[in-house]
Amino acid sequence: MRDSEAIRLGETVEMRKPHACGERLWSVVRVGLDVRVKCTGCGRAVLMPREKFLKAARRSVAPPPDAAAAGD
Repeated sequence: MRDSEAIRLGETVEMRKPHACGERLWSVVRVGLDVRVKCTGCGRAVLMPREKFLKAARRSVAPPPDAAAAGD
């Protein structure tokens, strides 16, 4: 992901490295100076600096549920 792409609450993101459980997909739970993501496989939540998150995130897989309903 690039800095210009907005990190939206609730979106699903594919990370470059898999989690210990083997899952690469994470759900964004909190956005701010730090980003909290939750593993979609085991449910573990991790807080990481925004800069580290942007480097580790490969692509956005699914938009947040409310954006899809609003037609955004």
